Amino acid sequence: MKIIVLSDTHIKPGQSLVKNLPRELISIIKSSDIIIHAGDFESLDCYNELKGMGKLIAVHGDTDSPELLKLLPERKIIKVEGVKIGVIHKGQLTSENTDGLRYLAKEMGVDVLVFGHFHHPIVQKTDVLLLSPGSATVPGIAEPSAIELEIIKNTVKGRIIRCKDNVCTYFEYEKP
Repeated sequence: MKIIVLSDTHIKPGQSLVKNLPRELISIIKSSDIIIHAGDFESLDCYNELKGMGKLIAVHGDTDSPELLKLLPERKIIKVEGVKIGVIHKGQLTSENTDGLRYLAKEMGVDVLVFGHFHHPIVQKTDVLLLSPGSATVPGIAEPSAIELEIIKNTVKGRIIRCKDNVCTYFEYEKP
């Protein structure tokens, strides 16, 4: 099962997500089995555009429109090939210290916790896998990024996708 993880796209109403994403990343998204978005779409337009690209699992972020706050939960848990994945935007997180996220993952009973808010990729492997995909559209000081996960029989293989000038490169990791 191939999953693409995004967050913090921050597309304003009337703007196009596709016009703001690297071309190669769009084809990676469309070829995935599941798209996970960890909040801060900002607009319903962005949510609908991403939903049109495939099966979308999403939570709301702290800058999402009132429509998205009503439509999307704060937290979501899905099970894929025996792996429980939790999705949040930032919860009570106020810094990049991930201890609170690790405890939250344990509280939620998940193997992998996907979170957003920081606009740059974070991967931390402990007894749970903590993942932040960064932002593919407004990365701040980082390069545009996303995460690709492949889940096969309780094993999670992943790679950070970094895109510059419509070319994507990868950094791989694995957690059995």
